[in-house]
Amino acid sequence: MIAAIPFWQRKRLDEMTPAEWESLCDGCGKCCLAKLEDEDTDEVYYTDLVCRYMDSESCRCTVYDTRLAKVPECIVLTPQSISDYHWLPYTCAYRTLAEGRPLADWHPLRSGDPDSVHEAGVSIRHRVISEDKVPEDDWEEHIIHWIL
Repeated sequence: MIAAIPFWQRKRLDEMTPAEWESLCDGCGKCCLAKLEDEDTDEVYYTDLVCRYMDSESCRCTVYDTRLAKVPECIVLTPQSISDYHWLPYTCAYRTLAEGRPLADWHPLRSGDPDSVHEAGVSIRHRVISEDKVPEDDWEEHIIHWIL
């Protein structure tokens, strides 16, 4: 018997159901890191500062369903807008699939384990500080280089 082809291998991003789309998130938390953009070069720099609503242990938003009301600048990824977010980490499943690459072995959809992203060292777990604890003028001091 041939195993069924997983939805992320047989569907385009715009063909996925809302549940399938949401399940692509590996739970790394990198998209919730504060980012700084160089106005001259448009280069984006990640910091180790994370949104105040991020649970740094689970790497999940504590107010996900109401995040846009609490953080109006929070982004909503859609199949139509994914190409607008060039700053997404190379490891992000949304970016990965949009670029035609396969999901990594550690991705929870492949491993069957929601902790595999943390065990692989790909998440922000234990590596971040809440943005509330650092004045915005000091954010440049928190630029990191461990994001892929």
